[in-house]
Amino acid sequence: QVQLVESGGGMVQAGDSLRLSCAASGLPISIYAMGWFRQAPGKEREFVAAVSRSGANTNYADSVKGRFTISRDNTKNTVYLQMSSLKPEDTAVYYCAADRRSYGVSDVLAQYDYWGQGTQVTVSS
Repeated sequence: QVQLVESGGGMVQAGDSLRLSCAASGLPISIYAMGWFRQAPGKEREFVAAVSRSGANTNYADSVKGRFTISRDNTKNTVYLQMSSLKPEDTAVYYCAADRRSYGVSDVLAQYDYWGQGTQVTVSS
């Protein structure tokens, strides 16, 4: 079983950038496809981005395409989410997740088996 810990969240202004990190322990993340999801107050958790086991394939929600970049460093057992041109509507708790069954880049929440505790991102206008 893998444990996931997110970091890098904070309070920024619209247009700023942030980089989130997800550090894994317990098992090598190279055996998992990895994803980022987010949940705003009063809303359901939604898909943000995913990266395949090797890092060769990525998938993004339309709302973040062109602004966010997901990447992974399997040697550091870490996944990243680089967020640029942040908007107030990006405000949410961001969660890292691991998918042990798929070789793809799923945007389906139920596909993911392990979750971190989340990190808060707040974007002011």
